[in-house]
Amino acid sequence: MTRICIFGAGAIGGFMAHALHKAGAEVSLVARGAHLKAIQDNGLTFIKDGERNTIRVKASDNPADLGPQDYVIIALKAHSVPAIVDQFKPLLTKDTAIVSAVNGIPWWYFHKADTGSDMDDKWVETVDPKGVQWNAFGPERAIGCVVYPACEILEPGVVNHKSGDRFTLGEPDGTRSDRAMLLSKLMRDGGLRAPVKPRIRDELWIKLWGNCSFNPVSALTGASLDLIGADPACRTVIRDAMEECRRVGQRAGARFTIGVERRIQGGADIIGHKPSTRHDVEQNRPMELDALVCTVLELARRLDVPTPTLDTIAALVRMQGQVLGLYQRRPDVEAQITGEYIPATD
Repeated sequence: MTRICIFGAGAIGGFMAHALHKAGAEVSLVARGAHLKAIQDNGLTFIKDGERNTIRVKASDNPADLGPQDYVIIALKAHSVPAIVDQFKPLLTKDTAIVSAVNGIPWWYFHKADTGSDMDDKWVETVDPKGVQWNAFGPERAIGCVVYPACEILEPGVVNHKSGDRFTLGEPDGTRSDRAMLLSKLMRDGGLRAPVKPRIRDELWIKLWGNCSFNPVSALTGASLDLIGADPACRTVIRDAMEECRRVGQRAGARFTIGVERRIQGGADIIGHKPSTRHDVEQNRPMELDALVCTVLELARRLDVPTPTLDTIAALVRMQGQVLGLYQRRPDVEAQITGEYIPATD
């Protein structure tokens, strides 16, 4: 039986846990606080289309309780991972794959990227300061994952599905490896869509297009995606930010298979939805800005792409986070996004 630990059993992690358990995998969870206690006492309940389903799986706040795994799926906010990399050690064998189900540019992005730039086989400093994940995990473990569904925790131990069922997977080198195909099969057997794509980075950028534009604008204004898309001035800001993001992505080796207007409209068509960064503000949680916004600016500086609109949006939303006590400015990030970076070395 395939052993899969989901590290960060929140809304998305809970959705994946249910699917993989249904597929017959041996699923375990790393969670904390009231959510962990509820799972331990009552099981993990998942609600989709009004139907409730509860599963019993092993859960702990101590990874050592769970033992070595075939796959570890990281379903945490990106900024929380570098500080806890040592906690993953009990879960890892020499063959354990690490699946980053995390928004933004991932720490492994330039592993076997073959972009022809000096970023190849280097980590992204703003999301992986001093290469903590790169060196502790090893980029050869990484399987890419682009997360599309929207879910929420209704109460401790209860996850509600809102929309979507696709988790695109991909190896950094583009191969259809046995480990990627097995994970895809398990996810599909559990009712998810989980294609294995040869160019996973392309999909990462298509999603990041919205994350680096709609997310900070919503965080600043409190507006939902449809309101932002319907306002001509806001739509212009989003368009300019996406054009800049696309130029950065192209320099980083990505191909954009849809146009900017179609991508904007895809967000604007979602009525009443506010992205996660705005939820961070409203729920007084640490804001996920470095992976979604600052990574793009780091790459822009290192690849010599001007980003005046993104620079402005980033400055405003980071100040908002600082004033609200939801974002801690880091000197290393400041250096990266102002172009005063020190090149990463192994």
